[in-house]
Amino acid sequence: MPPGRRHPPASLLPGLLLLLAWADAPRGSDVLPNDNHSAAGELRDGVLEVHLVAAAGTWRPEGREGAAREVHAFGERGGELRDPGPLLRVPAGTEIRATLRNDLDRPLVVHGLHDRPGPPDTLHLAPGESREVRFRAERPGTYFYWGTTRHAPTVRERFGEDTQLGGAIVVDPPGAPGGDHVFVISLLTDSAATVGPRKIRAAVVNGRSWPHDALRIARVGDTVRMRWINASDRVHPMHLHGFYFRVDARGHAAHDTLYAESERRLAVTELMGPGTTMALTWVPERPGQWLLHCHMLGHVSPRLRTTPHAAAGHPHNHTLDAMSGLVIGWRIVTPEGAPPGAAATGPFRRLRLVARTVPGLYGEDPGQGFVLQGDGVAGPDSVSIPGPPLVLEQGRPVRITVVNELAEPTSIHWHGIELESFFDGVSGWSGEPGRIAPHVAPGDSFEVRFAPPRAGTFIYHTHFEEDRQLASGMYGPLIVIEPGQVLDPAVDHVLLFSQQGPEEGIRVMLNGSAAPRIELEAGRRHRLRLINISPNLPLVVSLLSDSLPATWLPVAKDGADLPAHQRRPRPAVQVMGVGEAYDFELQLDRPAELALRVSDPAGVFRLAGTVRVEPAGGPR
Repeated sequence: MPPGRRHPPASLLPGLLLLLAWADAPRGSDVLPNDNHSAAGELRDGVLEVHLVAAAGTWRPEGREGAAREVHAFGERGGELRDPGPLLRVPAGTEIRATLRNDLDRPLVVHGLHDRPGPPDTLHLAPGESREVRFRAERPGTYFYWGTTRHAPTVRERFGEDTQLGGAIVVDPPGAPGGDHVFVISLLTDSAATVGPRKIRAAVVNGRSWPHDALRIARVGDTVRMRWINASDRVHPMHLHGFYFRVDARGHAAHDTLYAESERRLAVTELMGPGTTMALTWVPERPGQWLLHCHMLGHVSPRLRTTPHAAAGHPHNHTLDAMSGLVIGWRIVTPEGAPPGAAATGPFRRLRLVARTVPGLYGEDPGQGFVLQGDGVAGPDSVSIPGPPLVLEQGRPVRITVVNELAEPTSIHWHGIELESFFDGVSGWSGEPGRIAPHVAPGDSFEVRFAPPRAGTFIYHTHFEEDRQLASGMYGPLIVIEPGQVLDPAVDHVLLFSQQGPEEGIRVMLNGSAAPRIELEAGRRHRLRLINISPNLPLVVSLLSDSLPATWLPVAKDGADLPAHQRRPRPAVQVMGVGEAYDFELQLDRPAELALRVSDPAGVFRLAGTVRVEPAGGPR
């Protein structure tokens, strides 16, 4: 003690100790959202010192007016509890010295506070215990740390109040550009031993459920960098409207792989498994309002809401009033003085897509689907499920009039198509302030205009009351061919997987059939266009020969050609998230019979079909 400083009287010690303990504890018991813009701790001379606390608190994912949830969360000593926990962000080569105190009333195990690279490690703390851990962050990447009070070995086994107990770790390479967005996905679930029975109580990005989060704003031509962390127990196919993004890295809590420039592919939907991470780059070329969201309908469902949300000036706005959960809103603005973007100009091809109801198609439930009419279209004037293939030409403008003959509103999204925001099909959101796309009311119509800039495999589907309309049949393939090309059904095959009707219980169909049979001709190169537009079910699609996978050649993902080094023959097994499309080439030189098997990621069988390879010239 310095000269002249005296020890405090013994009678004051209990009060001082209590005051010190209070100062170290998170302020209050509220769990506040964390936008991951500010890094925690103090970085000095290549060392980050950070003091973390794990405690219980009250969390409101829908803002102050929303329902309160009691959860476990991390915070910095002397600060608030946060969801996600404090961001640990350092340049490569930093040593991290973290002190962690367990203020929960039960033992805590913390994963992720270890060397990168290095083997995973855990930190065990009894109630009230503090521990220090030191580790080095040498390898750049996107990682995370997380906790459990039930000894869950992975985030997939974590549930209940533990689900918000985690935070991001970002290790930046030397000279890394700043300003990227770090998004952490989490779900609040009921307590159950396995994933299936756990009911989702809240689905959030950075601690907030849509639309109770800030609108993200960028300019046309900006380079938008995002890091995504799936700290939940479910899979999430993350879908960006109207644009492609570049996948730069994929990883998990302990390891990240940064792809070489030649390995980076494009996507509009990317499936994230539990505990996985990804880094992506997006350069928006067109202004307007756009969504980035999970394509699992149960993760964006209005059933996740605990309080109504009425958008000011937009009564009955489907996007703002009936979507919830894992959704991010983007507004892309045009820099001042920039010339306006070029709109699609004629001569236009004209089509009519008519939405109609089919009474009693699924027992007591009606079907809902489409009829295609117009230039160059010849077919029956009746609904087909899936909807009729919409075959367009790359670069040729098209005007599609969506006619609503349903008894309820609808809106159609052109999944994967690069187009003007106003025509993207998200009613109450697509467009720009002062010109927002409406829903299509019963008996009304809406004209969509675009010129598809690339050839590939895409989807059109409802983006209104999706839980019912999508499951009832309002979807179809959208195929864009190169100029002068003719789509030859003898060698070009669409395989669209969907759900059979709106009833509870998932029944998978392929091209509308529960027992599909596909015929191919031997000796020819066939293109298989696989699309998964089931509402809530990722699929594992396998093509088997004598119980072993056949061989196919991957050529495209979400309508974008794959990099050359990824176009290599491989076993015919593909995991498909909802909203993903994959193109493969298949050639068998001799007659054969292949088995098509479809299961979910848990291994539950969902569909069986047959692929017959006939001799050249047809069956003999």
